[in-house]
Amino acid sequence: MLGMWRSGNRFTLLPEGARFLPSMLEAVESARHSILLELYLAESGHLSRVLIDALCGARRRGVTVLVLLDGFGSLGLEEADRQRMIEADIQLRIYNPLSWWRLGRNLTRDHRKLLVVDGEVGFTGGFGAVDVFAEAWSEVAIRIEGPCISDWVRLFARVWDSAASRGHGSRLAVRSINVRACRVEGYLSMRGRVVWGHGFRYQAIRHSLQHQASSSRKRLWICTPYFVPTFSMRRRLKRAARRGVDVRLLIAGQHHDHPGVRSAGQRFYAGLLKAGVRIHEFQPRFLHAKFSLADDWVTLGSCNFDHWSLQWNLEANQEVQDHRFAADVATLFEHHFAHSVEINQAAWQRRPLMQRCREWGYGTLDSLVTRLR
Repeated sequence: MLGMWRSGNRFTLLPEGARFLPSMLEAVESARHSILLELYLAESGHLSRVLIDALCGARRRGVTVLVLLDGFGSLGLEEADRQRMIEADIQLRIYNPLSWWRLGRNLTRDHRKLLVVDGEVGFTGGFGAVDVFAEAWSEVAIRIEGPCISDWVRLFARVWDSAASRGHGSRLAVRSINVRACRVEGYLSMRGRVVWGHGFRYQAIRHSLQHQASSSRKRLWICTPYFVPTFSMRRRLKRAARRGVDVRLLIAGQHHDHPGVRSAGQRFYAGLLKAGVRIHEFQPRFLHAKFSLADDWVTLGSCNFDHWSLQWNLEANQEVQDHRFAADVATLFEHHFAHSVEINQAAWQRRPLMQRCREWGYGTLDSLVTRLR
């Protein structure tokens, strides 16, 4: 669904864990009233230990702390770490715990990433409480201040209050959180809105991106680790390129946590390249970031460019309409393009038979998975 466009925000781009992780921990350590944390990936290790220490410290100061984790994405978080939070009187709930008697419902995951502190400042992106975000993966986050915070709190409340969230803590606890966000005035004021998705029922993120693909005039740059687009989106990308828009895809390269997904998406390269879409595969490490730029419009958050995010998951993105923020995102894109290999159309047509077989095999599997819903 689409939130309202709200003015008076300040958005700060935080590329790489070396920037957003310290900023997030600083916000937690300075919290005075409340902390809302919603994550898909949480795994016992150094980063989760540091985060739990900070959350427990906040609770000792009297801060209300609510932590919402996904039932599948948090399987790597040991019981000792969960118990440490509960013993510190942190309210911990798990979204859609796995169960053998309702296998179909297991497909729906809470893939959102959100931290809101004191109802004043928030963070979203593709991050998680897993060591790879600090050590190995390339990721991006956005710091949010201003009226958009109220939408993020309401979004958190919907999942926290839902029957699918179970565990320690009151189902209605989030309703007592006071949103203290104030309008940012003057030069720093920016316009933004929150968009969210939940499978086939709420396709706002997908529809918003499709609209931008159809209406962009100068540039349409998309960064995604998992590129398995729908036919409708592929058609829009091709049409944009043919009408002269600078269409570029920044996709995870040889360093990938799901190589089969990469192969499934590569079966679409030939048609896109023929239409004039430029494709760049990031080389230094696994690119886990999800953000897009269309002229001066930006979307950044949890949603991947694949069927899983668009058909089953709970997702949420922050959209920004501001030329200054767009310039920061464009600079980040240019940096990543410089560290990528651009796929050449002629060379791609000569790719080995084994590569083509992988594309066909994983592509067929992907098509079967999409029919499960």
